[in-house]
Amino acid sequence: MADCVKLRPGGTYAGKQGFDYFEGIAKESVGSQGVCMHILKVPPGGRAKAHKHATHETAISVISGNATMYWGDKLENVMEIGPGDMIYIPADCPHLPFNAGTEPAVAVIARTDPHEQESVVLLPDLEALVPG
Repeated sequence: MADCVKLRPGGTYAGKQGFDYFEGIAKESVGSQGVCMHILKVPPGGRAKAHKHATHETAISVISGNATMYWGDKLENVMEIGPGDMIYIPADCPHLPFNAGTEPAVAVIARTDPHEQESVVLLPDLEALVPG
């Protein structure tokens, strides 16, 4: 039987998506087999690169701040998100979050990929489809 592990996010790492993430639960940090979870702080004006997570689902819980998420094959859908919102992103769904506000947006993000960055697929051909 594996051990339970308590972790406090300390360091950060640069994600392919263009943001710095607080290190959290992952195969690399605690040996997880099917999930990762970390904290993301999107600064005012922060914008991710268009991307998707191949074969992995994502669940997000917004703690503070507000942001906009563009999603869909051509990023044609727009979702405004704020504190208390929970977002589900299906596997292989293109998306791009953007913080147009004046305060940081903070969220807890969980994925069914224990290696957080392994399933990230950048979609540079979609970048120009989103204003900002």
